[in-house]
Amino acid sequence: MTNTPTTRYLPVPNQGRIAYDVQGSGPLALLVPGMGDLRGGYRFLTPALVAAGYTVVTTDLRGHGDSDTAFSSYGTNDTASDIAALLRELGEPATIVGNSMAAGSAVIVAAEHPELVSGLVLVGPFVRPPATSKAELAIFRILMARPWVAAAWKAYMPTLYAGIKPADFAEYRATVVASIKRPGYADAFSRTTHADHSHAAESLAAVTAPTLVVMGDKDPDFKQPQAEAEWIATTLHGTTVMVPDAGHYPQSQRPELVSAAIVDFLSAVTHNA
Repeated sequence: MTNTPTTRYLPVPNQGRIAYDVQGSGPLALLVPGMGDLRGGYRFLTPALVAAGYTVVTTDLRGHGDSDTAFSSYGTNDTASDIAALLRELGEPATIVGNSMAAGSAVIVAAEHPELVSGLVLVGPFVRPPATSKAELAIFRILMARPWVAAAWKAYMPTLYAGIKPADFAEYRATVVASIKRPGYADAFSRTTHADHSHAAESLAAVTAPTLVVMGDKDPDFKQPQAEAEWIATTLHGTTVMVPDAGHYPQSQRPELVSAAIVDFLSAVTHNA
């Protein structure tokens, strides 16, 4: 595999295609973004992992980025299915780096297909239903409905980047919003907001892969980010890295800290394989 990004497409039978990029060489790391984000969310982490000697695959969720919108369903379970299919296509196990909703999907894959997973890096992870009221959840889903979802997400994104924002935040936000505005993508995103994390929670007990939990200490999606991170790490017999002055996307807010932590974790996983 090369150091030049090569966009490929994984066909999902009778559905659509999942877009992914391949860079580098060495043990495999699969980077999966969360709901409403793009594989570009790993634009800082990817070169660090490639430089450290890994093959890095970054993928878009179904109905996001360069993936298609012709899918019949969207959410945590669908993403888990796509991750498993992509790893079979790649032909080797990987450490899965999953952000937000995709962390729950990674947990499902690790529980149900352990032969495909070398390790888990769960970033700002939703691995169980959030501690929000039904009213709060209903309001969020209304805000993320058509026809105003692009405008609502544009307004909401800065709150998710609580703490230090990347220097290119305005440019990246514009890219994300433009992606949502394309025909079919707003509807796909809106349907993804109905993701259910229950299956991920039910899968936790079956996970045996080594796990690293990375959480921004200002992550607004959790009332107590450190407590949530420590609960997940304890449940999965893993370790926790709290990232100071970062919100829901520490991999792009504090890339130097997150990259170093993940490289150390990958080195340990590779050494113990």
